[in-house]
This record gives sequence, C-alpha cells and structure tokens, in this order.
Amino acid sequence: MPQPSYTHLGGLRDIQSFRRYLTKQRIQIPCDHKLLSGEASPLSQPIHVGNKKVGNRIAAQPMEGWDATTDGRPTDLTLRRWERFGVSGAKLIWGGEAVAVRHDGRANPNQLVINQHARVDLCRLRETLIAAHKRAVGSDDGLFVGLQLTHSGRYSRPNTHDRPEPKILYHHPILDGRLNIPADYGPLTDQELREIIEDFYKAAVVAAQAGFDFVDIKHCHGYLGHELLSAHTRAGEFGGSFENRTRFLREVVSAIRAAVPTLSIAVRLSAFDTIPFRKESSAEQCGVPEATGGLLPFHWGFGVNAGNPLEPDLSEPIKFLSLLRELGVQLVNISAGSPYYSPHIQRPASYPPSDGYSPPEDPLEGVARQMRITRELKQQFPDLVIVGSAYSYLQEFLPYVAQAAIREGWTDCIGLGRMLLAYPSLLLDVIEGRSLQRKSVCRTFSDCTTAPRAGLPSGCYPLDPHYKHSANADRLKKLKATKRNAH
Repeated sequence: MPQPSYTHLGGLRDIQSFRRYLTKQRIQIPCDHKLLSGEASPLSQPIHVGNKKVGNRIAAQPMEGWDATTDGRPTDLTLRRWERFGVSGAKLIWGGEAVAVRHDGRANPNQLVINQHARVDLCRLRETLIAAHKRAVGSDDGLFVGLQLTHSGRYSRPNTHDRPEPKILYHHPILDGRLNIPADYGPLTDQELREIIEDFYKAAVVAAQAGFDFVDIKHCHGYLGHELLSAHTRAGEFGGSFENRTRFLREVVSAIRAAVPTLSIAVRLSAFDTIPFRKESSAEQCGVPEATGGLLPFHWGFGVNAGNPLEPDLSEPIKFLSLLRELGVQLVNISAGSPYYSPHIQRPASYPPSDGYSPPEDPLEGVARQMRITRELKQQFPDLVIVGSAYSYLQEFLPYVAQAAIREGWTDCIGLGRMLLAYPSLLLDVIEGRSLQRKSVCRTFSDCTTAPRAGLPSGCYPLDPHYKHSANADRLKKLKATKRNAH
C-alpha cells in the first residue's frame, strides 16, 4: 500500500489556505474564517447538563496517566498535569485522567488506582485543579468536574509496562495473536464481571466523597467496557444479545444511583470501530488493515459494518445512546477505535508513535470522520450533551473549526486531550481575545504516546519545557534513534 500523499498542516500558511485545502480535498470539516471573542464567541456560551450549568464549551478530555507511584498514588508530575487542566479554562473537566477501579485493571504500572488512599489523593488533585482554574479565569462558577473510571481489560499491564496481563471477555481472532493469548486462556467469568461492577460503584462512591460532580463509565478504546459492547461471541449474561452486552453498564449505573443518587454519570464511547490495522511490511511502514479472509461477517466489533469492517455502522451505537437516555445519562463523550490497533482512527496524527504505523490516509480524513459521526449522533439525540474528539491534529486551525462546530451544532463541546499537554490555554486565549502562541501548538509528534509505551512519564516532550529539558527527554531521544536504526 503506497504512502498517501497529503499536505502537512505546517505547510498551510493561514486560515484561507486551510479552507482552500479542505475544499480541494473535498474534506467536510466546518471552518470559520474569523475568530470571535468574549460573549460573541460560541465557545464561551454556557450549557446545562441536567440542572448543572457548565460555563463554556471547552472540555478537558480524559487521558491515561503514566506518572503515578507503583501503588497508584499521584506524584508531583500528576499534580502538575491536573494544574494545567485547570489553567486550560475548560469548564467541563473529564477528570483529565483515567483511574483504574482495581489494581489488575491498570493499563500501566504508573496509572492512578482506587485504593485506601484514593479519597485523600483525589481530593488533592481536584483541589489543585480548581485552584489553578480560579487563578486562570477568576472564578470556578460553572465548573463541572468528573472522573473517568476504567478497567483496562484486554490491555491490562498492572505490574510492568512490557508484560501484558490481559483480562479478556472473549477470544478475538486477531487481537489474541498480538498479545500472545493462548486458545485455552480463560475469559473473565460472569461472576468476575459482577465483582468488577461492584468495584466501579465503590469507586464512584469514593469520587463523590472526594467532591467530583460526575463519573464516567468508560466504554472506549478497546478497554473492558468497550470490549463488552463487541462481545457478540461470548456466552452467558454479558454476551451475545445487545441487552446482554449492555448489562454491565445498566448494573453499574443502577448501583451508583442507589449508593450516591446525587452523583451525575457520563459515558465516553468509541462510537465506531474498524478491523485492526498493522504496519505494512515495506519501507514506508504505512498502516494496512488485517486480512479479513474467513472472518466475514465480522463478529468482533461495535459500530462496525459486519460485511465490511472498514466501514462504520451506527445502528447499535444509536441503540446505545437511546439506552443512555433511558438511564438518565445525559453527558456523552464521542471517540472512536483504539490506540492499540487503530490509532489513525482514534487520534489522527502526522507522526506515529514508536509502536504505531504511518497514517494510511490524510489525517484530516480521520478528523472529519469523527466529526461527521459526532454530528450524526447529535442530530439523533438533541437532548443529550455531546462532547466531540479528534481536534488536536488541526493545530493552529483548531479554534476556527471548533468555533464553527459549536455554531453549526455539530457538537455541544470541544474535547481537547493532547493539545492540553502542549498548550492548555489554547481555546481560553481565543475566548479572551489573545493571540495564539504558535510555538506551543501540538504538532502531533506522538511523543506523548511513545514515551509512556517505553515506561517513561506522560507529557509533551517536544514543547513543554518541563519535559523537554528533562533526563527522560534524553532517554526518549535514544529510544527513538534505536527504533529508527532498527528499521
């Protein structure tokens, strides 16, 4: 498969050039030609989640931290990151962090986890964020802070970053081979899933005690909740039918409501997926889909066309959002795919992480795909508050697209993840009429993924001076050089 030809955004000099490029490439992304500030900016408008007022349309996305202690407690680096989430000015804070509900569900050995210290630690993180937010914008009015709760399932690595300890729900004909899972390796039992449900609701109680406004029951990126949605081939109470595959969500929500009825509940969802991709065996190392011979219809995905798993199918995601509405879940964060097997779908980037592949398409196509599907779901569910993802690749053109997306109703809030590591106040600068700091804009070098995959702390190594001038930055450079020489 030849490397696709596309223009890197750094080669587009201004917003007019970007708009012309979208038109030329027939990429459907809304984009304003002028930024508005103050009350005139769509980004500054409040929105309500139930009876809670969220003060603007900026959302800090949850990311996976790699800088906690081995027993799951925050370090100074963790606190610094939460401080920067506060500085962003975002009024919707999705915790900024995925917190494992139990040790064996950690995605890495330095991820935060619910333990005997969690209430105190989470209080400290939340208070750090709020104090920084007040310094940045003068008030915490309209601030709505949540915590993402997770179990990493198939991608659990609780004790060392280079040794998987997967907790699978079914055997996958492609992903099992990537993790060297033998055919006789047992999936989690229904009873074990019920124990994890109990861990989720207990974690939600801790979050409420620590002062959080909501919790996110994570259903994205190949982790446990997401894999449950694709458990078509699983037997028992949690597999097969749509009702069974959503039993986990329903029981977690019911348990949380019984224990802490005042706590709001949200869900981050991979609304569509694709067959896993891999590096092509050529010099370009371009991403190619795994062969589907003998695997059609494809029964191991969610939001996937079973006849052609390269295409989304929103029939079940629409049923899922209908279920969320029935359960009284009003806040939904839309993502896609998984960073482990389809990163170009999940987080479009110019440069792949060390264990990834070069993009098989113009990354703007990936941005447009997520935006389009988020728009379709928003149109179907106007009463839900929808957060859109995949904006960081847009770089300095992000504010123009974000403003247009809110103004035209493609989404309710703009979710930022990687960009906040490099330039937390990007959209706040727009709202307050300040010039963009071009040298701080994320260029999607993917070092924020390459570093933690090698066991280094998470952070923006190219642009954040705190990481750029650290000893870990030197280790990262040597690692990348070794990888390049190996190819």
